[in-house]
Amino acid sequence: MSHNTFGHLFRVTTFGESHGPALGCVVDGCPPGLPLVAEDIQAELDRRRPGQSRFTTQRREPDAVRILSGVFEDERTGGQRTTGTPIALVIDNVDQRSKDYSDIRDSFRPGHADYTYDAKYGIRDYRGGGRSSARETAARVAAGAIARKVLPGIAIRGAVVQMGPHRVDRDRWDWDEVGRNPLFCPDPVAAAEWERYLDGIRKEGSSVGAVIEIVAEGAPAGWGAPVYAKLDADIAAAFMSINAVKGVEIGDGFATAALRGEENADEMRPGNGDSPVFLSNRAGGILGGISTGQPIVARFAVKPTSSILQSRRTVTRSGEAADIVTRGRHDPCVGIRAVPVGEAMMACVLADHYLRHRGQVGGGER
Repeated sequence: MSHNTFGHLFRVTTFGESHGPALGCVVDGCPPGLPLVAEDIQAELDRRRPGQSRFTTQRREPDAVRILSGVFEDERTGGQRTTGTPIALVIDNVDQRSKDYSDIRDSFRPGHADYTYDAKYGIRDYRGGGRSSARETAARVAAGAIARKVLPGIAIRGAVVQMGPHRVDRDRWDWDEVGRNPLFCPDPVAAAEWERYLDGIRKEGSSVGAVIEIVAEGAPAGWGAPVYAKLDADIAAAFMSINAVKGVEIGDGFATAALRGEENADEMRPGNGDSPVFLSNRAGGILGGISTGQPIVARFAVKPTSSILQSRRTVTRSGEAADIVTRGRHDPCVGIRAVPVGEAMMACVLADHYLRHRGQVGGGER
């Protein structure tokens, strides 16, 4: 299988399967001299870790990360720091239940990548989806923790803004609330309503989708390129590579199709120094593929988890009709744990563009 690497100067290669002995990544292109210890990475992995509430898969994985290379410490470094060489990270799998998947060895799960993997490779790891499992995203979150170290003074935060058909009230938006509830919801009223809603979905053996919003603040104007290296195009590609993502929008996205030109344009006024003041941010902080200096705002839609306890019609590898029920431990809404994954992918893209920009024009800014 090819294409397991993303990025240009900040490059990440992930490896491993859902039910293999371990998974991890190699981060190449990280600048030297950055402070980095396993605890920095573990803090982000703990946010994505399964089994922390009744609303996520009950697979119990500590997701303890080990740094195998790319760091060094002695009395001169002032702590452990990156060396500029490839950083290898490993996360052991400790709570696999492969027997849960024996019933689907010869049948394709609807909504999953089972059929397409088999059609392409002629072989598939049916234990939890193998490489196509969302378990792979743990490695992305680990890489994203390193990417955050690369970025100078940039804050990246995410939240679930829609659960099934239910949306947050943006007048009640509170970033601090995201860490207070198990649904990564910034609206305390919506969070309570969603918990009751998701309890019902879970008891029915079904699942729902979600919309996640990722906001990056502090990126200067000028990152990106106007044609084949558009910042928004790379963000969209990064988000679309996350399991179960079926749509991405930047800024107001699809809503702009209903606007008139005078409504959509982000007007400007003189600001302090060389930077203008924008009167709105419908573009999501990116114009012509290049950052404007405003907050970068992007959203992605996650489909309902395809692994459900309700019987679905399918076919076997030999082409016979069959019915299937996916057993095992699964998220009733995979979008919940997608928040730290989205943050990590945003961090990796911005770190890559920061290094590209610095390499092309010299310096971290303009």
